[in-house]
Amino acid sequence: MEGVKRYLENVEPRTAALFTGAACMIGTVVVLLQKGYTQREAKAKIQKAQNRRTDSLQRAEHAVLQYNKSHPETDSTLILTLSLSELTKKLQEGSLNPEEVFYSYMEKTLDLNKDLNCCTGILLESFDQMKTLDSNRKGLLYGVPVSIKENYGYKNYDSSCGVVINLDHPAKKDSVLVEVLKKQGAIPFVKTNIPQALLNYECSNPIFGQTLNPHNPLKTSGGSSGGEGALIGGGGSLLGMGSDIGGSIRLPASFCGVCGFKPTPGRLSSQGLSSIYRGQKSVPSCAGPMARDVDSLALCMQALLCDHMFSLDPTVPPVPFNVQIYQSSKRLRIGYLESDGYTQPSPSMARSVREVKALLEAAGHTLVPYRHLNLEYAIVELVVKGILADGATTLLQKLEGSPVDPSLKAQIAPYALPIWLKKTLSFLLKPFFIRASVVLRGLCGVGSIQDLWKQHAAVEDYIQETIAEWRKCNIDALLCPVTGPAYNHLYCGKLTSAVSYTLLFNVLQFPAGVVPVSTVNAEDEEELKHYKGVYQDQWDKLFKQAVCGGEGLPVGVQCVTLPWQDELCLRLMKEVEQLVKQSKA
Repeated sequence: MEGVKRYLENVEPRTAALFTGAACMIGTVVVLLQKGYTQREAKAKIQKAQNRRTDSLQRAEHAVLQYNKSHPETDSTLILTLSLSELTKKLQEGSLNPEEVFYSYMEKTLDLNKDLNCCTGILLESFDQMKTLDSNRKGLLYGVPVSIKENYGYKNYDSSCGVVINLDHPAKKDSVLVEVLKKQGAIPFVKTNIPQALLNYECSNPIFGQTLNPHNPLKTSGGSSGGEGALIGGGGSLLGMGSDIGGSIRLPASFCGVCGFKPTPGRLSSQGLSSIYRGQKSVPSCAGPMARDVDSLALCMQALLCDHMFSLDPTVPPVPFNVQIYQSSKRLRIGYLESDGYTQPSPSMARSVREVKALLEAAGHTLVPYRHLNLEYAIVELVVKGILADGATTLLQKLEGSPVDPSLKAQIAPYALPIWLKKTLSFLLKPFFIRASVVLRGLCGVGSIQDLWKQHAAVEDYIQETIAEWRKCNIDALLCPVTGPAYNHLYCGKLTSAVSYTLLFNVLQFPAGVVPVSTVNAEDEEELKHYKGVYQDQWDKLFKQAVCGGEGLPVGVQCVTLPWQDELCLRLMKEVEQLVKQSKA
């Protein structure tokens, strides 16, 4: 044991290799050689999917070219600068027609995809839908092109989630939210890229490749709704639909400088959305919108929360969007925190919270310090053991036959280790790398049905304890950082620890949204040089490396409210957005 201890002390900067190096090889062998596709079969399926994408892009380009030749008067530049509110007004009054809006955004998307690789395919049926829109003229989203994340069900299209095993299984019908979007006059026109297996925030998979950040191609767009973040951040879409299980809407919003909203789970229908961990209950995934501004998020929620959705999915509470709460000007008592005590924020993250806090106070709101309850416990015992309650068996099965994407290798390496080895490594790492040690223990799963029920009960208890703490502090909402700025490529899989700022609100089932408020400046970069981290361990060192070189990149803040207070969350987001805009005028 003393020999092992001395060895670990000598290689401390690389202690992560204990459960990533050798395990990576084990994991790759397991994934490729388990029952499933051979490498040749996987390659053929991937090529087929890529050919389908190429065909859809080429056909869309041809259609755009033909339209531009016959409609040279279309002012696409003007159309692309309009906000969603402005665009819907002009479409409703008839000063713009859906056709010119549709082709303007289609052309921009096609051009952007060449640089960012953010699309998995054009929905060719959108061309026909666009021609038959008049029947939906009264819809709140009449004539609005909408992008959708790849895991959204759209009839006759795959929702692969970036894994080979899901290819060639096209949806038999539209997901509920796609149906409702169409009913409201919107035109879903493109599917956007995702990470392999969705459980990562680097937007890359072996089928469709890697998506780049619209502000800097050396940076990631985030994930898992990273294709949406890149497309909206680059101007190719003004409204998109994502999904969020640990920050999968909010992280790409942060990295790409757009707005993103994770509603209360169950507020919007999830029927027809594909996931890797269907049936997992501890940390629910939920659908939500992404857009350029908060008003667009609110309009989307208002459009979706309609009788048509409540009829299609009776499990969704029939609660329409409360415009009065969203438009309220009541002074709020807001909790705030600069650091969650688990991941030290980057300088720009902390500065953004301080600046927004000052703006809110100047506007008459009361800001009080807040601290999360036992965050390390929540991350390991509730989140890790919740999502990976089966010891990651389901995830590894979904990866059967798939090449493992480089961005995912470090993350899944320890997943494939036998439980006894996870426990052994956890014990050996404890004196030197405590966070990795407890996470490894969490990766063993819950062990039995009885323990799963106990874990579910622990989640319920933690939610109630947190609500009680909010009541004790007498706060209406919470202002806190969101992970950022955008990482350098290939760090996300090594840094699952840094999503502590977002994933907590998934297990709590609190609505949460991100608003861009600033950009990284030279002072932030200089301060980053002295970054140490809370634990000063390998993950803290990796975080510093991941966010370096971020000058000019967008930085956001996160607004949070209690369950079912979605409109209040959006209202706070809107006020933050307005105050920041006024401060820069």
